Amino acid sequence: MNFLKTIKRPSMGAIIFWVFALALAVAAFFFTRGVVTCWSATRLPGMAPASCGTTTHLNGPVLNEEGTPIATSEVENLPPPPVNIPSAELPPPWDGASRVNILFLGLDERDWALGLGAPRSDTMILFTIDPLTKSAGMISIPRDLWVNIPGFGYSRINTAYSSGEGNKLPGGGPALAMKTVENLLGVPIQYYAQVDFHAFEEAIDAMGGLYICIPEPIQVSVIGKTNKVKIKAGCQVLPGYLVLGYARNRKTQGGDIDRAQRQQLVIMALRDQVFNPANFPKMVAIAPKVYKEASAGLRTNLSFDDAMRLGSLMAQIPPENIKHGIIDYTMGSLNNVTLGGENASILKPFPDKIRELRDQIFGGAISPLAQGEPAALMQADGARVRVLNGSFTPNLEYNTGNYLLSLGVPVTEVGPADRAYDRTVIVLYSPKLYMLKYLQAVFGVTSSLQIRIRPDPASTVDVEVRLGNDWANNNPMP
Repeated sequence: MNFLKTIKRPSMGAIIFWVFALALAVAAFFFTRGVVTCWSATRLPGMAPASCGTTTHLNGPVLNEEGTPIATSEVENLPPPPVNIPSAELPPPWDGASRVNILFLGLDERDWALGLGAPRSDTMILFTIDPLTKSAGMISIPRDLWVNIPGFGYSRINTAYSSGEGNKLPGGGPALAMKTVENLLGVPIQYYAQVDFHAFEEAIDAMGGLYICIPEPIQVSVIGKTNKVKIKAGCQVLPGYLVLGYARNRKTQGGDIDRAQRQQLVIMALRDQVFNPANFPKMVAIAPKVYKEASAGLRTNLSFDDAMRLGSLMAQIPPENIKHGIIDYTMGSLNNVTLGGENASILKPFPDKIRELRDQIFGGAISPLAQGEPAALMQADGARVRVLNGSFTPNLEYNTGNYLLSLGVPVTEVGPADRAYDRTVIVLYSPKLYMLKYLQAVFGVTSSLQIRIRPDPASTVDVEVRLGNDWANNNPMP
């Protein structure tokens, strides 16, 4: 997996776009393979065709090497740090069955627009997805939460990103933001996604707008314009700029907490619209345009393959299995501190309250894998398996099929593969993840490149094993 190149136009409140991007990834990959030729959100082998066409300001105290705050006048005389951010250690490929936690970041674009350097994160939402229970959840984290940022001491949580980015830490802002949220919630975070508000607007417009039910009328600001627009209550189709304005608005009585609720409402509306089977023909038609915008406005450490697999998984999770949570004002106390020589309002967290919310969203299960014997879980999956011989060894499919039957694997078909394979490949036609993990262990499949996710309700099997020469030359069969 590789990091995306640094984004050009970071977002303030477009965090919700990644849900849409994952969904379109599935549609584009499975129905229009040509779409991926211009993918740039993560690096792929080969070259794309020719047709594909300051200084740092931190909102918080700056520390010297001894950890002592530096006076304002001294800070102003410091040279700007380098702008290139090194890559952190990449996470291992997703095994397809473990719980996945993804931190979504939206940036305050005013810092960039004013030439103030590394921006603060304006929105943080932690998503969790459990493939085995087909459940998911999201926790919105307020920007003013007072937390301990590793290496920088206590400050608002929205300065974690700017501190990591501006000080050229390994992995930049995303890595430090992930580490900060991990310490806050006590859960591991494997991935992050950072999206751009221009891409979000254009994606919504490419969909023909977003159908969303607004609970009460609200006046929103429009980015790039001085006017404000009033959105009426009720179910309606909104264009991209109004959806973004609705998701960004924080000038209501509940402030950031109200905004977090609106963002989660938009996320669920996007989910309903994108994953509605009736909309799939339209999604396929608009996928090339939306994909181009998505890749230009996205920064993530998710590999392309893992994005495909997560998108396929999300389509299988019903709305009632998605839990919502917000760290609100009942989970902390409002206080005032001095940051950067200015008075700042903060929310000091009540750790026990936040952990209770975490357990509600995560179902109280922090362990990533289901419990039980792998063989028993595999057999309970009820998957049908096809074995194809892609090696140069005659009759290997029959010998392997009988071997798998002796292990309790329900092999129903055997035959020749479409071509020769150096390494064994496992193809998943339906979400039989226990079987997938079991076969990974049997055949020693460790690379995500050896796993193909190809949903096909018409397939006569759930899982297909294409035997390679690696299995022919090194297997435990008698």
